[in-house]
Order: sequence, then structure tokens, then C-alpha cells
Amino acid sequence: MQKADFWIEHLGLARHPEGGYYRENYRSGGFYTFTDNGKLNGKRAWATSIFYLLKNTERSRLHRIHSDELWFYHDGSPLTVHVFPEDNEPSSFTLGLSADKGQVIQETVPAGSWFGALPENPDEESYSLVSCVVAPGFEFGDLVFARRDTMLEKFPLHRKIIEQLT
Repeated sequence: MQKADFWIEHLGLARHPEGGYYRENYRSGGFYTFTDNGKLNGKRAWATSIFYLLKNTERSRLHRIHSDELWFYHDGSPLTVHVFPEDNEPSSFTLGLSADKGQVIQETVPAGSWFGALPENPDEESYSLVSCVVAPGFEFGDLVFARRDTMLEKFPLHRKIIEQLT
């Protein structure tokens, strides 16, 4: 297994505001035009894709966007994504290759859900390398970070993970 710094250099990854490293590797040439739907407005690429890497003790801060986000596992430690839908109970999934342990190689976070991620094996050398596909395409203006107090009020039984991800 390669080390995190190899992938950061090899893939040309840069720091991401939510934590970790990323590089957009696809933005469709086609686009949707949204008018006055309250969330997505104007031109939006059909889809976008990024490489995303979290080092051993990093996290993807709890955030949400207005589009579905598909996560694909590539390499490194398993990565657990915690999902807090507005109208449903929180859940999680773990990206990895051990299907016998309930890990999956691909899963979707529904549009509008709060979500964040943590590597499962936070030892000195570990990392998690995934890809994320967003449709309709991602724009940084959509990215909203969760407020700890608001999340704890809405999901009081999930204090530990909310505190880790905010």
C-alpha cells in the first residue's frame, strides 16, 4: 500500500475546506439550468467528480450540499461516512473492501443530508482514498458547514460523533 503523501503528490491533491485533500478530476461539459427552485439556481454541470483523501487523524467536517453525492472506495483504511438526514434517523456506512464486515465499495449520500467522515484506522501511516461524484455538479457556494449546537439540539443521541465531526 502506498503512503498518503505519495497519493497527494501523484494525484496533485490540494487542501479541502472540509478537511483532507482533493482534486476535481471531472466536470461534465453539459449542464442543467435551474430557475427559482430554492436551492440550485443557474447553470449547473450534470456531474462533477473529485479524488478525496483523508490522512490518519483528519476528518471530513459535518456539512451538506444540495445534490446527491456518490462515494467510491479506492485505497487505504476503511472510511466511515456519517449521514444525518433532515427527515430521518442518522445512519452511517463504511467504505472498504471487507464486505464480510459490512463494508461497501460505493454508497450514496442523499441531497440535503448533513454528513462527514472519519478513517476507521487512525494509526500513524493510515489514510483513506476515495472518489466522490456529485450530481447535479458541485459548486463551492453550496457547501454549508454544520453548527455543533444546532446538530446537538436536533440529534442529541449522537453527541460523540457530532463533536468529532464539528
